[in-house]
Amino acid sequence: MPRPYRSTHARTTPILLALLAGCGSDVERPLADPPGEPTGQVRISAPAWLDSLATEVTGTDGTPLRLRCESCHALSPSGAALPASAEEAGAPHTGLEVEHGTLACASCHDSERPDRLRLASGHVAPMREAMLLCAQCHGTQHRDYQHGAHGGMQGYWDLSRGDRVRNHCVECHAPHRPAYPRLRPLPPPHDRFPPVRHEGDHG
Repeated sequence: MPRPYRSTHARTTPILLALLAGCGSDVERPLADPPGEPTGQVRISAPAWLDSLATEVTGTDGTPLRLRCESCHALSPSGAALPASAEEAGAPHTGLEVEHGTLACASCHDSERPDRLRLASGHVAPMREAMLLCAQCHGTQHRDYQHGAHGGMQGYWDLSRGDRVRNHCVECHAPHRPAYPRLRPLPPPHDRFPPVRHEGDHG
C-alpha cells in the first residue's frame, strides 16, 4: 500500500513554530540596543550665518563682527515687496550669487519679514529652522539625514557615552548656491591600494 502523502510544509511547520517560540523577540529585533542608558543629547548645530551677516568691521580678535538680519529687516515697512532677484536686493546683499534652480527670493523668504522663512504650508519659521524648508524639496536627502547616512556629525552614536551634534544643511551647502562645484578627485589613500610587490623586491 503506498505511503500517504504529507507535504514538506506540513512536516516543518511545527518545528518552525517551536524554534520561533524559543527565540522570543530576538527574531523581530536582531540588533540589540547599545548598552547603558541613553543619557546623551542630540543637537543640530546652528551656524552664525543662518541669522547674521559678516561686516567689514573687525573685533579685538581680528574676526569680522556680524550683524543680525533682524537688525534691518525688523524695520522694513510692512507689505514691502521682496526683490525679484539678488541683483535688486542691494546692500548689504550686493554681489550675492544665486544658483538654486529657478527659485526667487519669495520662494523661501517671508514677504513681511525677509529674515524669516515661509514654508509651503504658510507657516513662518525662523532662519535657524531652515532645515524644515530644505526638507520640503530634498526629501531623499532629509530621509538619509534622519538615518545618519547624510550630513555628518560629531560625538557618539551610542548616546550612553555622550552627546551627538548633527550638522545643519548650511554647514555644507550654501543656501543660495547649494550644489557642490565640480571637483577633481585626489589620488586614493595609499593604505587602501598598496603598491604591488614583485618577486625579488626588498624592504
